[in-house]
Amino acid sequence: MTLPFAMPDWMPWWVPIVLLVPALLYAVAFLFMPFSVIGVKSRLEVIEADALAVDPATLGPPPRRIVANLPYNVSTALLVRWLHAADAVADMVLMFQKEVVDRLVGRPRSKDYGRLSVLAQHVCEVRRLFDVAPSAFVPPPKVTSTVARLTPRPAGQRLTDLAPLEQITAGAFGQRRKMLRGALSGLFDDPSAVLAGLGLSPTARAEELSIGDFVRLAGARAAVSHPNGKPPMPMA
Repeated sequence: MTLPFAMPDWMPWWVPIVLLVPALLYAVAFLFMPFSVIGVKSRLEVIEADALAVDPATLGPPPRRIVANLPYNVSTALLVRWLHAADAVADMVLMFQKEVVDRLVGRPRSKDYGRLSVLAQHVCEVRRLFDVAPSAFVPPPKVTSTVARLTPRPAGQRLTDLAPLEQITAGAFGQRRKMLRGALSGLFDDPSAVLAGLGLSPTARAEELSIGDFVRLAGARAAVSHPNGKPPMPMA
């Protein structure tokens, strides 16, 4: 072993190592010590809470960015929760199971186009960034992961209340092989009349509609839900 200083001939080789151990332990302890203990103000605050229950607007001053490797079993629920809070978020860079990102960027008339596609793309500009192979994890999962960026659209270009759009997409894609006049029968007294009034075919299926079509249907649903007041609609 070569040491960065000269040792006396009488000193055993292991003495400097023994003397260095306390110093090394102190250095490690210093690195992991809370900043408040050593008199340095930290910008990091660890919040132990249920992510599904935390309002992003309470997480410090804007701009707020969410960066996360999401647990796959709650990734969709977390994303929908954050879509509702889009006004409080500058953007989100999230890792999902690859199939979830396929759905996020799904286009009409494709097998990946569904409820999540409509909700995410209406609220945000969604961009697939890159895939992450299973070998990047220990232990490796059985699926490929994908990182995506979601940037909320300006407030005037999206609904102020996502609930009607959630209801419409849940009904339409919940039975996606059904014609819309049947799939939306639980939301409107006369779905065929509503669809025809919006210039949509009552015999169309959910994957044939554009995101704009679903937004217009959400407007009709909001009007039904608020017959005596102004529905919570967006945008010019």
